[in-house]
Amino acid sequence: MKKVAVFIVFSLLAMVSLVGCSTEGSTEGSEDGQTEITYFSFSATPDYEEELNQIIEAFEEENPDITVNSELAAYDDYFTKLQTQIAGDNAPDVFELNYENFVQYASKGTLADLSSFIDEDDSFNPDQLNEEAFKAYQYDGKQYGMVESFSNVLTFYNKDLFDEAGVDYPTSDWTWEDERAAAEKLTDQGNNVWGTYAPVTMNEFYKVAAQNGGQVFDDEGNPTINTPENLEALQYMVENVTEYGVSPSPSDMSGQASEDLFKNGQLAILHTGIWMFGQFEDVPFEWDVEVEAGNTQKAHHFFANGLAVSADSEKQEAAYKFAAFMSASDQAAETRVEASWELPAITNDDILSPYLEQTPPENRQAVFEALDSLVLPPVVENWSRISDVTNQEFEKALNGDQTPEEVLNTLESEYENIMNQ
Repeated sequence: MKKVAVFIVFSLLAMVSLVGCSTEGSTEGSEDGQTEITYFSFSATPDYEEELNQIIEAFEEENPDITVNSELAAYDDYFTKLQTQIAGDNAPDVFELNYENFVQYASKGTLADLSSFIDEDDSFNPDQLNEEAFKAYQYDGKQYGMVESFSNVLTFYNKDLFDEAGVDYPTSDWTWEDERAAAEKLTDQGNNVWGTYAPVTMNEFYKVAAQNGGQVFDDEGNPTINTPENLEALQYMVENVTEYGVSPSPSDMSGQASEDLFKNGQLAILHTGIWMFGQFEDVPFEWDVEVEAGNTQKAHHFFANGLAVSADSEKQEAAYKFAAFMSASDQAAETRVEASWELPAITNDDILSPYLEQTPPENRQAVFEALDSLVLPPVVENWSRISDVTNQEFEKALNGDQTPEEVLNTLESEYENIMNQ
């Protein structure tokens, strides 16, 4: 009996071993043929969780062998959690990355190359997406992400204030000089009304510099902060506050957000993102948008979110399918447009037409006109430190402690110190 018992035990162990061998290395499914993938997102919370669930349901209906388990985190916490998961070898199969962070993750080998999946995918064509937006998620000649949405910044203007001052509305060919001239007529500091506002920060500056033919870093990532073009751009921004008084100073704002000042009828012009359309929908005055003024050329912010697949995922094919669906499917695009959840980067005019027909604002076409002169955010090592020191120096110029020229001289050496560490 003992020999029989020993034989049975070894037989069972052998069966377990065989089962383990048969499932080990299975990357795309379980015994019932179902593949579960994890998706980590920041843009869906807190306002678009229902819409994300709708998109996931549509994807699972089209791909019944794939189940998507989503996890959400607020943007402020998202990348800390993502880095912790990656460091602990527990990365999500597919996760969201804004463009600024995408390059850093791609350069460190944490993302899967999706090029072969795209080549073999008969249901996806890059022409379905805005070319520049699609290319934004390439690194070193390979596609490491799928763009899912974009947003940009426009000139918002209060029609009522323009009418009261007898000033013509902004046009697509406005220059800095045109905007400042209009802002001078629109400013009424006695009633706490200012002609224009844009933050004097690095995130605004790199775009304004581009409007004057300048750039903060060259194509190789070398700092080019201290140039005549950049100096003229910074002078324009600072002098709107300090010399011409057409833009409120930090003390004038008293901690209020510029968007709140616009809602209160205290700003005639505001440079802000199209994500504010819904927030301004019910303000008690007429308003519209236009492409931004430039100096030597036009330049507009371009912000994008995309989906990347973990290089360590054992379910890369399923994860890619979900990323491509979020990026280019009609269902995902229609859900985004209907909810005003950023904008899909698609080229299908039929799906985009309901967005263009919504009012306010009437001139939603400006959103797409701005794509013709998009400027991608700089992507360099220690970007957060560079931004912080830049903002600190810009504040000195606003306070009159340093001239714009002195600020750029300081920043030139600061950038070199930071980038050489």
